[in-house]
Amino acid sequence: MNTFSFIIEPEDSGERIDTFLGKAIDNVSRSYIQKLIKDGHVQINGQTLKKKNVRLDEDMEVSIHVPEPEILKVEPEDIPVEVVYEDECLMIVNKPQGMVVHPAPGNYSGTLVNALMYHAENLSSINGVIRPGIVHRIDKDTSGVLMIAKDNQAHNSLAAQLKEKTTKRVYVAVVHGRMGKDEGTVHAPIARHPKDRLRMAVVQGGKDAVTHYKVIQRFKNYTLVELRLETGRTHQIRVHMTHIGHPLLGDPVYGKKQGKIKYEGQMLHAKMLGFEHPRTGEYMEFDSELPEYFQIIMKKIESVERG
Repeated sequence: MNTFSFIIEPEDSGERIDTFLGKAIDNVSRSYIQKLIKDGHVQINGQTLKKKNVRLDEDMEVSIHVPEPEILKVEPEDIPVEVVYEDECLMIVNKPQGMVVHPAPGNYSGTLVNALMYHAENLSSINGVIRPGIVHRIDKDTSGVLMIAKDNQAHNSLAAQLKEKTTKRVYVAVVHGRMGKDEGTVHAPIARHPKDRLRMAVVQGGKDAVTHYKVIQRFKNYTLVELRLETGRTHQIRVHMTHIGHPLLGDPVYGKKQGKIKYEGQMLHAKMLGFEHPRTGEYMEFDSELPEYFQIIMKKIESVERG
């Protein structure tokens, strides 16, 4: 824990404390200063501060305690993982809904990476200690197939195929509303939401994003749809389906008020992966069955809303 202390000079009087500390301490952001204030690591004249918008007065004594950087360490864990395919350079796994793909600060256990580190002797190191082997990812509440690289050569090959849009990635989803067109394409750029930084949105000037869709089955208030990704932006399917008025059933971020069918966690399954093997160049394709949670919800929809 590093401690910094300051006596407020006349020229700094009237400035907000988070702004002052953000300028006074190197390599520490204002948002992190605000977190330290919230966590009780900032004092004024010996009293712990809780408000980030306090204005400074001349001769105030300000002290802040900055914790040492957290050491990134991810441990192997004996967590069951469904391996669809494995050879010397790659794995295909079927991730269950509810499992996070890789660790993040403050959450270093229970992820797919923890499971992979236990079950595989080698994983590519290109994405560092937090994401070994991870070439692409799907959201926590999205289930389905993922490609895992066991060495850096395989990782580079698979990542290049994703970048060049030569991989085949097919999803199945349940969306709100009865879709009119049998098939179509959503071509709309995606970036951070201008007002909510935790969400993505269709934003002019964002990254190019293309999703192709095809109706599998219609119901009165829902549609079962197949989706093929041409690009792979964060939350792409969820954002694009919301953009055209058909958000995913159960989506806690982009969804709508639920009707008779209630579900927590978006109804989205990564069903198929196709790519060229990094060593042989042979085209490989892996399909997966719809998981149990998906089948249960489909039966509910069929019984309530067949139309």
